[in-house]
Amino acid sequence: MSSHSTKSRRKFIKNSFKLTAGGILFQGAPTIVPSTVFGKNAPSNKINIAQIGFGRIAMTHDLPETMKNEVARVIAIADVDKNRLQKGKAFVEGFYAKKTGKANYVDVKLYDDYKDLIANKDIDAVIISTPDHWHAQPAMEAALAGKHVYLQKPTSLTIEEGRSMSDIVRKTGVTFQLGSQQRSRGGGIQFRKACELVRNGRIGKLKEVHVGLPADPSGGITTEMPIPEGLNYDMWLGSTPYIYYTQDRVHDQNEINGPRPGWLRLEQFGAGMITGWGVHHIDIAHWGMNTELTGPIEVTGSAEFPTTGLWNVHGNYKVEAKYANGVTMFVNSENPNGVKFVGEDGWIFVTRGAASVTGSDPGSGGKPAKAFNASNPAILTSVIKPNEVHLYDSPEQHQNWLECIQNKKKLSVLPK
Repeated sequence: MSSHSTKSRRKFIKNSFKLTAGGILFQGAPTIVPSTVFGKNAPSNKINIAQIGFGRIAMTHDLPETMKNEVARVIAIADVDKNRLQKGKAFVEGFYAKKTGKANYVDVKLYDDYKDLIANKDIDAVIISTPDHWHAQPAMEAALAGKHVYLQKPTSLTIEEGRSMSDIVRKTGVTFQLGSQQRSRGGGIQFRKACELVRNGRIGKLKEVHVGLPADPSGGITTEMPIPEGLNYDMWLGSTPYIYYTQDRVHDQNEINGPRPGWLRLEQFGAGMITGWGVHHIDIAHWGMNTELTGPIEVTGSAEFPTTGLWNVHGNYKVEAKYANGVTMFVNSENPNGVKFVGEDGWIFVTRGAASVTGSDPGSGGKPAKAFNASNPAILTSVIKPNEVHLYDSPEQHQNWLECIQNKKKLSVLPK
């Protein structure tokens, strides 16, 4: 590693610390979003949106689901990979050309540094679809600049990052949405229905919750490779320690919508499936348990870890979490992919079934489980009465985010 690169990384980490600490200065900021953050074309006309990170999930999910809404206009992209920048520009401009019949409907601006993108005052909101270790930092900077934020899950790499980000979003009052699509009708109406049935006692007093998640495979080529031309690898690493480049650590240089990238399976950048798909299913478990703003009081777990290859996140695993309400949640890679609520009077199981967000979603190639099931089928058709618990009803989550920006409506309550 060069001395110049070392100095750059020290400067990056130092600046990152300043930003997090600097959030304290915004304690007096108003919680009502001022009209100035919307830009000259919104909310009555368009919300100008920038995409930070143009990879698999941005191309197949975040951008298509956002751009289909008339109020949205994507005008900029930032990425540390110049190859992906050019592909992103062609993707967005091609989408709008086909949709509007106008070849020059939008001229997408490109940035190799997201900080310069955030400084653009014409941008009202950002979608952050970066690797996990690059979630909290740009989200905090965007919020401090008055930009609304749609952030792919998981929220952050560390608990401390997540705590700082939540505080800054609360203080700035921007509209923030996390990419947990099972909360919305777009991710499957069965999830909200299952949680409402559990919360309204249709299976009696809740005793246990069983969550099934996939496990990551071992593998990955360990051979050191030259850093590809056009990839700012030092910035890609961000605040994490320097480690040599190999493609299976980062992403495929030739394909965007391909297999899941290697960083998803490296502890330096994330924790594998337990925070990948775990965000989705454990979130639904907490929603049904009414513990989404508290969490467990005790957690124990064990896992198998690979001994060869590049990837080092867990393989098969078992986790047990206990809650103050007496419920125990079991999370492991042996259970069927989904969430099973077990009560004194029966059980409800919910999952995505045949639905998937991307073609490489875990389990999407096998025989899917029934998306919505119960010990007694009559439970599933039980009507939630007006005086009972009704949970937040969201359309597709990108649409929900845009509507809340327009209407200055809260998405949900942030934990204190």
